[in-house]
Amino acid sequence: MMKECKNVCDTQSCFVCQRCLPDWLPAVKAQRINFEVKKGQSIFAENDLVSGIYFIYSGTVKVHKRWDKDKELIIRFAKAGDIMGHLGLGKDPKYPVSATALEPTVLCYIDRAFFESTLKVNTDLTFKLMHFFADELQHSRKSMLDFVHMSVKARIAKSLIALRNQFGMSADNTINLELSRQDLASFSGASYETLFKVVNELTLNKIVELTGRRIKILDEAELLNIINQDNLNVK
Repeated sequence: MMKECKNVCDTQSCFVCQRCLPDWLPAVKAQRINFEVKKGQSIFAENDLVSGIYFIYSGTVKVHKRWDKDKELIIRFAKAGDIMGHLGLGKDPKYPVSATALEPTVLCYIDRAFFESTLKVNTDLTFKLMHFFADELQHSRKSMLDFVHMSVKARIAKSLIALRNQFGMSADNTINLELSRQDLASFSGASYETLFKVVNELTLNKIVELTGRRIKILDEAELLNIINQDNLNVK
């Protein structure tokens, strides 16, 4: 069970609040519930019945799906301002993915019925959500093609660049997200053993450096070259 906490959301920074009519925000403020989630705690699980939609106020969450019996595939990482649970808005009211906190996280929760009412009233929100769905669909299609056509090494390189683009890097070129090697493997669509071999190769060639859960990119140009060369080979 997630622990409810006092309302800390500023009704300004999340996906829904930024796109609602100003007159609708008091209704959002009255309906929302804030939850505190511990690192490693499940927010919702695949095939759970959809009760509502979540927005991240602070923290980072992995959105993942079962892949084979004992494996998972990380679909995306969500951070402050992002929406989660929207994939369960279809005819089958079940979450098709799971969400787990990677660090202490504060969530803003809105009941499904109220969220659907919000969409009917706030046309800009509905329009932006449509574009968000389209972008996710295109990204999913591209990821499936990459999974089929790209080498594991190129997929790992692409995953590192994606993390760098989403979370940025500190002054010493360390990605601003602490991530286990197992989660990096799941995000890359690779087995842990294969990831271990590829990371060792990248480390020996001074392209990346992994210390615990911290990832430092030493040669971004070479990571991009690995991806580009793989794409040329596919063509």
